[in-house]
Amino acid sequence: MRRPLIGLTSYAEHVQYNGNDVLAGMLPLSYVKAVHATGGRAVLITPDDPGTDVIESLDGIVFAGGGDVDPAHWGAEPHPATGADPVRDRSELMLMRAALDADLPVLGVCRGMQLMAVATGGSLHQHLPDLVGHDRHRAAPGTDPLAADSSSFGRHEVVLQRGSRAMALLGSHLTVNSFHHQAVDDPGTFTVSGWCPDDRIAEIIESRDRTFALGVQWHPERTGDLRVFAALVEAAARRSGLGRPSLAA
Repeated sequence: MRRPLIGLTSYAEHVQYNGNDVLAGMLPLSYVKAVHATGGRAVLITPDDPGTDVIESLDGIVFAGGGDVDPAHWGAEPHPATGADPVRDRSELMLMRAALDADLPVLGVCRGMQLMAVATGGSLHQHLPDLVGHDRHRAAPGTDPLAADSSSFGRHEVVLQRGSRAMALLGSHLTVNSFHHQAVDDPGTFTVSGWCPDDRIAEIIESRDRTFALGVQWHPERTGDLRVFAALVEAAARRSGLGRPSLAA
C-alpha cells in the first residue's frame, strides 16, 4: 500500500553548484526526513509555477519555514526589519487557501503557521523585539536558522490550551526551539491554542472544524519530537482511505 503523499513548500535560491551560479528549489532535508520518518512520502512544491492543481494529487501538505510574509497582505506598511519574497507569498497563499477549502490536512511550520493566519484574514507582528523587548525567539543576532548547531535557535516554554487538539497531541506544556522575528497577531479563522508564557506570543494555532489544520511557530523538524508530523501523516492517510502509516525504524 502506498504511503500518504505529503507536499512540502519550498523556495528558490541562487546557489553554487559545480562552480556555477544556478537557481535551485531549496528546502532543508530535515523536513523531508520528518515526513518519511512518520510514514509519509514527501514531494517538493516549488514556487516558480503557481497553481492549485497540485492539491488534487496530495494527501496532505506542509507549509515550511522561511522568510517574512509581506505585510501588504494584511494592509500594513513594512517594518525596516521586514524582508519579503513576493513570488513565494503569491504561490503559498494560493496553495494555503486551496488546501483549506479542500479540507486537505495542513501543517504550518514557523512561516507556515503565519501564512495560515494571513490567508484567512489575520495579521502578524512584524518585529517581535519592538513588542516584547528582546530577541530570544530567534537566539543570538546573526545566527543562521539553517545551521545544524542547535544554539542557532532560541529556546522557551510553550503552554497549551486545555481541551485543545494541540494539548491532546502534545500535552499541557513543552520546551521548543524557535527562529523568528514575525509572529501571529490576529489568527484569522484559527484559534490560538498554545503560547509562550513569558510574553504570550502565539506558538500554536489550530482549527477544530477541519480534518487537520495545525500551525506551530517552532521547528519540530529540527528535533526528535515529530508528533505534529506524525499527526499530519495519520490524518492524511485517514482522509484518503489509506492504511495506518508505518513509522521508520
